[in-house]
Amino acid sequence: MKAIFQTGGKQYYVSEGDVIYVEKLNKEPKEKVIFDEVLYVDGIAGTPTVKGASIECTVEKHGKNKKIIVFKYRPKKKYRNKQGHRQPYTKLIVNKITVK
Repeated sequence: MKAIFQTGGKQYYVSEGDVIYVEKLNKEPKEKVIFDEVLYVDGIAGTPTVKGASIECTVEKHGKNKKIIVFKYRPKKKYRNKQGHRQPYTKLIVNKITVK
């Protein structure tokens, strides 16, 4: 069973047993998370969401992505600004996709 759901301003295409990385959620590891904003499930497209559909996931861990460097400068003006950023994430395991 395949589904598309929405969290953190992004959409994810998953099936049961998949491991995905999403924007950081305020849940503890080994805790269950249920997503109700399901946009598509096995040929059923929602308007905008599929009623009665949900995706159950388990939080595996939290972490930070690799550092990206944000470098700004103005030529001939002696302006340089170097800044790093690491985006926090939550690693999820998709357990069950249900449609009522």
